[in-house]
Parts: sequence; structure tokens; C-alpha cells
Amino acid sequence: MTTIPPIEQAPRETINQFQEERLQQLMAYLHAHSVHYQQVFQTHGIDAYGVRTLSDLAQLPFTTKEQLQQENAAFRCVATSQVADYVTTSGTSGDPVLLALTDKDLERLAYNESLSYQCMGMAAGQTVQLTTTLDRRFMAGLAYFLGARRAGIGVVRVGSGVPELQWGTIARVQPDALVCVPSFLLKKMEFAEANGIDYRQTSITKALCIGEPVRNPDFSLNALASRIRSKWDIQLFSTYASTEMATAFTECAHGVGGHHHPELIITEFVDEEGRPVAEGEPGELVVTTLGVEGMPLLRFKTGDIVQPHYAPCACGRTTLRLGPVIGRKNQMVKYKGTTLYPPALFDLLNDMEEIVNYVIEIASDEFGEDEITVQVGTGTVSDELLLKIKDRFRAKLRVSPKIVFAPIDDINRMKFPENSRKSVTLFDRRIVQ
Repeated sequence: MTTIPPIEQAPRETINQFQEERLQQLMAYLHAHSVHYQQVFQTHGIDAYGVRTLSDLAQLPFTTKEQLQQENAAFRCVATSQVADYVTTSGTSGDPVLLALTDKDLERLAYNESLSYQCMGMAAGQTVQLTTTLDRRFMAGLAYFLGARRAGIGVVRVGSGVPELQWGTIARVQPDALVCVPSFLLKKMEFAEANGIDYRQTSITKALCIGEPVRNPDFSLNALASRIRSKWDIQLFSTYASTEMATAFTECAHGVGGHHHPELIITEFVDEEGRPVAEGEPGELVVTTLGVEGMPLLRFKTGDIVQPHYAPCACGRTTLRLGPVIGRKNQMVKYKGTTLYPPALFDLLNDMEEIVNYVIEIASDEFGEDEITVQVGTGTVSDELLLKIKDRFRAKLRVSPKIVFAPIDDINRMKFPENSRKSVTLFDRRIVQ
């Protein structure tokens, strides 16, 4: 098994000094190669070589997803001949962003995900089944494939969907772990139960869960994970990542947050005005990528509200840990005087056994106020269930959205669009003011 990198077990002061050295290298690189950041430095009167400490970052403006979309080519720091692979974001929160990766960036990606496997206790000689696609310019599938090979872990590439193929592959190959979206894992279990497959007796002992959280802010398993674990006693490992930062925060067996890799990324946490929050308080995650050659990012606003934890982990790592995403800044909902984030709605709905699937729509009413409609798929449509759902919302969140029953298959078609790489649970149709 790969040993934990020394920098991830170092004192905080040593980690800060290490990152400041990498930051200085990054600033020199951007000054020499990035058209976008050259313009930023000139416009704001910034001496790139004067940014030497982590606290100096506050002098710099943020980078936004809109800038990446609108000025994409200006972020690229290498010639086309040096690009080894192109990836795009999923586009679930806006137009897909194109990112160019060099050979060095692919090596960095492999290193990052080899650390993810290390965190979940996998070792060379084991096998992982990937239920994420490697096509459609998707970074996650590529990253987990490259990371597994770097770690000496065998890979069986099944891709998404087709539960029958998933279970058939598990029976034939006997992989040790899955990389999957947890809600898809639940679908696989339902298929197995309907087709007489005893998934409890398979070779799978672990699942690396991507795209959806499996923990509450206090690190207890959330409703979705609890439903899985109530039927199948496998370890679920939560991870947080994004295509733009090409870095993952994956939890270890202690399950107390995704581990930060300081050799790959600098983190900041800011409030709605862009000011640093008090240490340990939740804030929007802002990242600066280290070691990226193709399209490095400086103070990129992820839009995700998360809570950092700074106490050393029992696994031996001293780096900060990220709690589960509380919500996305642009998805905050003001509903009947109450502020909500969609994950709170997801968790409540996932906790109800009667609900097979659902999608949530946020729209604006005639006065520009937020409206929430939940389409629920269930095999037991009744007034009693409708009342139960509404009462559960009022008890947990103090307000109840509009609930509409819909055919399970119709919701699945909405939730899993034909050309989408991810399941879609939230449709935000609000009018942008």
C-alpha cells in the first residue's frame, strides 16, 4: 500500500511554508504563460513576484466559472501541441467548461486519485469496478482509471447504467470495490432484489461514492447512505471533487471528512462578501491549483459552501478535512421566509422508504419569489403519503413545498437524461434578476 506523503503528516507551519514555495512557483508560471492572469495582474496593478505568502492571496481577485466559460482560451498556458487530453465539466450548473490537460496534468491526476484509493484502504493487487464513464470528455472516469493503475490496482470498466451488466461483471471478475454514484448503488441493489441476486455475498466490500454526499455535517451517515447500509454492510467512502480543480478530497476509514492534499491545492474559505470566515466556520471554498500545467487556476470560487476541520486525523494525516457540501451558493433558496439548500431536501426525501425516486424544481412565481415543486415517484400513491411527506418537511425544515406524484419511469427519464454524464435531481428554473 502506498505510504502517506510526508507533507500530509507534517506540522501545519511546515505545510504552510511548503505551499508558499509552490505558490511562488505558480505566480511566476502564470506571469510567464497565462494571458488571462497577465491581464489580471496588469489591470489590478499586481506584482506577481510580490505574492509570496498564503495571506498575500487576499490581494488577488477571484476567478469565477463565468470567466472560465467566457475567456476559456486565455486561461490555457500551453500550445495545442502539448495538450494530451481535453475534458469538460458536466454542465449541471451552467455551460460546460473546457479544460486542456498535458501529460504532466494526467500524471498529477493519477497521483491524486491514487491517494483517494489509499485513503479508502485499497492496495496493489486488488481490483476496482468503475461505474463512471471514460468517454464524453468526463474527467472522473479517466482520473479513477489512471489513479488505480498508478496504485497497482486492477480496473474493470463497466461504465454507468445497465445493472444486469454490473452484477454479471461482479460475479465474473470478483472486484473488491466500486466507484459509483450512491443513488445508482441503491438502484443496483433494487435490481438485485428483483432478480434474485444476493449482493451481500459478493466480493464487494467498499464503495467510493462520487457526485453525492453520504454524510451529514456531523459525519454521521445521511439518509441515502443509511438506506444502503441498512441492507448491505459495505464501507462507503465520501469524496468531494470538481473538474476545474482536478483534485479530490476523499475520506479515510475514520469517516471524518475528505483529506486535503497540500501538494496539489491551496484552500480558502470566504463569506458572501469574499472575506475570510473565522477558522472552522463554513464558507465558500476557494481553490488555487498547484502543479497544473495546462490551465492552472488562481483563487477559483467553487460555489460550494463547506466546513473545514483542522484537528489531526487518527489516520496520521495532519492536513485539513472538508465536511460534506452544505449547499451551492447559487442554489440557495428563500422559501416562505426560510433559507434552504437543496441537500437538506434530498436528505429528507432519501429518508422515506415509500419514495422510489424524485426530482426537485425551483422556479420563480409572478412576484419573483422562489417556489419549490417536488415530483415524487412511488408505488403507493395516497392522500396519507402526501400528508406524511408534507408533515415531514414541516417538522424538519419548517416549510413544505408543493408535492406532485408522477410515474416512476417519467421521473427516471428526467433524472437520467440520455446525453448526461450525471444524474440530475435539481432543476433550477428561476428567473435571473
